[in-house]
Amino acid sequence: MTDTPQAPTPPAVPAVPAKPAVPAKKPEMISSPGRRQFLSWFTVAWVSFIAATGGALSLCLRFLFPNVLFEPKSTFKAGMPDEYEVGVVDERWKDKFGVWMVRVAEGIYALSTICTHLGCTPNWLSGEQKFKCPCHGSGFFKTGINFEGPAPRPLERYKISLADDGQILIDKSKKFQQEKGEWNNPDSFLTL
Repeated sequence: MTDTPQAPTPPAVPAVPAKPAVPAKKPEMISSPGRRQFLSWFTVAWVSFIAATGGALSLCLRFLFPNVLFEPKSTFKAGMPDEYEVGVVDERWKDKFGVWMVRVAEGIYALSTICTHLGCTPNWLSGEQKFKCPCHGSGFFKTGINFEGPAPRPLERYKISLADDGQILIDKSKKFQQEKGEWNNPDSFLTL
């Protein structure tokens, strides 16, 4: 007989006692939101809706009320005629009302301070005896007639008259243009 080596036998594994069967858990029921939780979300939704609607409505209502622009009156009293020197351009009303008062030997006229080119405000250069627009170089004589630069026409005059109390009354709502022959209108010049 031949001896063949035999594989060693594994040690015996003790038997594991079987675990007792655990009863299966019942599936948990998904709970629906409670009445209080529903009402709180419902309230939040309504408050958000009302706030958004109120905001949109307030924006719409804003257009029903016009923007009000407060401008100076179109008429104003410019003092007594003897307050103005002959041959001098008076600039006291330039910033407040946009008017230059010019007194000549025959009377007084009120010139607009708006350049007829693009609406800038010219400056009175007393040394050169002319109005000069700083924007594009238009030049105007003391009478308001344009003589240089791109200004297409002379400065406008405003209606001028004497009020009941003897003061000069300027009405900026009525303008007179030289190119239309309106400077011949007696309201464009106050004869003294």
